[in-house]
Amino acid sequence: MAQYLRGTAAVAVIRLCNPPLNTLSPATLRALERDVNHVNTDPAVKAAVICGENGKFSAGADIKGFPSIGQGDMPSLESVISLIEKSEKPMVAAIEDMAYGGGLEVALGCHYRIANVQARVALPEVTIGLLPGAGGTQRLPRLIGVPAALDIITTGRHVPATEALKLGILDELVEGNTVEAAINLAERVSGQPLEPRRLCLKQTPRLPNMEAILDEAFMKVKKQANGCLSPEMCFQAVKASVYFPFSEGIRKERELFHFLLTSGQATALQYAFFAQRLAEKWALLSGASWKTAVPQPVRRAAVIGLGTMGQGIVASLVKAKIPVVALEQDKKQLEQAREAVMALLEQEALRMQQNGQKPDGCKPDLPQFTLDFGALKNVDMVIEAVFEDMALKKEIFHKLSIVCKPEAFLCTNTSYLDIDEIASVTSHPHQVIGTHFFSPAHRMKLLEIIYGQQTSPTAIATAMRLGKAMGKIGVVVGNCFGFVGNRMLNPYIEQTYFLLEEGSTPEEVDKALQGFGFKMGPFRVSDLAGLDVGWRSRKGQGLTGANLPPGTPPHQRDGKRYSPLPDILCEKGRFGQKTGKGWYQYDKPGGRVAKSDPWLHSFLPEYRSAHNIITRTISQDEILERCLYSLANEGFRILSDGIASCPEAIDTIYINGYGWPRHRGGPMFHASEVGLPRILAKLSKYAEANPDIPKLQPSAFLQKLVALGSPPLKEWSSHVGSQNSNL
Repeated sequence: MAQYLRGTAAVAVIRLCNPPLNTLSPATLRALERDVNHVNTDPAVKAAVICGENGKFSAGADIKGFPSIGQGDMPSLESVISLIEKSEKPMVAAIEDMAYGGGLEVALGCHYRIANVQARVALPEVTIGLLPGAGGTQRLPRLIGVPAALDIITTGRHVPATEALKLGILDELVEGNTVEAAINLAERVSGQPLEPRRLCLKQTPRLPNMEAILDEAFMKVKKQANGCLSPEMCFQAVKASVYFPFSEGIRKERELFHFLLTSGQATALQYAFFAQRLAEKWALLSGASWKTAVPQPVRRAAVIGLGTMGQGIVASLVKAKIPVVALEQDKKQLEQAREAVMALLEQEALRMQQNGQKPDGCKPDLPQFTLDFGALKNVDMVIEAVFEDMALKKEIFHKLSIVCKPEAFLCTNTSYLDIDEIASVTSHPHQVIGTHFFSPAHRMKLLEIIYGQQTSPTAIATAMRLGKAMGKIGVVVGNCFGFVGNRMLNPYIEQTYFLLEEGSTPEEVDKALQGFGFKMGPFRVSDLAGLDVGWRSRKGQGLTGANLPPGTPPHQRDGKRYSPLPDILCEKGRFGQKTGKGWYQYDKPGGRVAKSDPWLHSFLPEYRSAHNIITRTISQDEILERCLYSLANEGFRILSDGIASCPEAIDTIYINGYGWPRHRGGPMFHASEVGLPRILAKLSKYAEANPDIPKLQPSAFLQKLVALGSPPLKEWSSHVGSQNSNL
């Protein structure tokens, strides 16, 4: 609840009190309304300061309470803000730490805003499929202009206090006691006219070329949104502030807010928000969990293998202010890695500077680059990041087991390989854990944390905490080939090859998936990542190359359908962007602009004819169904096998590591929205038509869920047989 206190003889202090983040719950709103009314009617009070309890202003409205806002006798947030704004006594917002969403909207309703230098402000509703619904889209552009307001509202980005002061969101910044400074400001401005300070009375600044600015801004927002509605609706609401009076702008904002609130995208985005938090709460069958396992401090870490991935991991550790030893076996590669890491750190510093972020004064230690394995003897954790070769990894881990102290955690950055086999060559297998980073590691958020049969809960907890310190979203998963993300990816990618064989083109497949919301289609992604990466893996598995038994049919492996198409492209040196040609062609090696490749379009009919494949026209719907339903189908198998603890973990992995559009919730959420009976029926249809593709056969767990009447997603995990569960 808000607390009504007397600051001085003339200034009242109203505290928002709803720990831990002072969210604007119904009770907090009612208390705020009551206390503002008290200030307005108490003749002894000349001004008021609104602040938050425990050094935090407010993180805004509670997401779970959005549907009930304004219902019954509960005051709406906008009505309370309007009450603050219309007060005849100066209202000063004292912002400490954060003012997000409705918290910033409350501050915008105040006549003055003051903050400490550590504070950040934001209107992040766009990230959960909504828009600021309490006047934020109307007050902010009136205060700072349309371009700056659009940038903040359509991205939801956090704005540091220093930048907020330059933009005009804040009136003052303070180093010391924010509330005391706000009381002093309130005393100074008491008795001054308030009309110029009421944003509802201001006009949004009109620039000479406003139409062109809005047109350009809309195209930019639409392009970045990739089918997500909320950024476009945010734009429309801000645009209304330019052309309509405040009261009509508020009506437009409310109309757009309720449109988004009832849209499926808001549901998906809010699901993704909570799914990520649920995925962090890991538990093992042994009873160990995030609640009971105690992470150990990592005071010094090491990274072995300084290719692109290793360089990104080193940069992430430095950014997290963890001293790091960077080990490479070749002197030339070591020097190249040193230059690359320093360049990454410089780029990061420049990015922070451009975003108005200041270093916190504690300069991180630079990495210690070395060729000497002995330099690892005192580190608390080693992250091995050499390429995917089991023999090499086992050689390194055997050596680490000898060189490192017994309590050191030994992590392997692997995309597919067996954690238990790697751990078997060490004397401390309980200290071995998989840490699957995603490239580029200094930017990508996802971190798959893979435990083996003997991995200790302490190792899991330590890896999770380290991931958080590095700014990663850690998800704990079980040990199998490809874990969760890449295991699911295989049948999805297989379908894209089969669709090409049957008559589709890279452009058609990419168009369908990009239309669904992916920023890039699978063939564009393949060209970007490099076709040789998958080729190397397939050769290692004996699916192609020298290890393939003589006489193996080109379209079969172990009795299952196989597409040699990507292997043929690699044999022709078509590795994607790096060679200037892959599924598409580029103007030069390293080029980024994909163009349709005449060679490929003449090659595909020849390939189909040579392999007696009957071609047909494939619809966009079939492309989506075969790709996305195959992905979800493998997700159901993963749940049944106990590799992932819940569908929310799978969706968190796909949103943060594999480009799944957040406004679609994740592959498992999407399956629940489509309807499990429909998924089952479609998979059954495609499996019947393609009996040689076993991954199209509906998983037993999907069939079980449909037989149970398709329970809601949150109940799926409870129907997994405990005898099969690893997590």
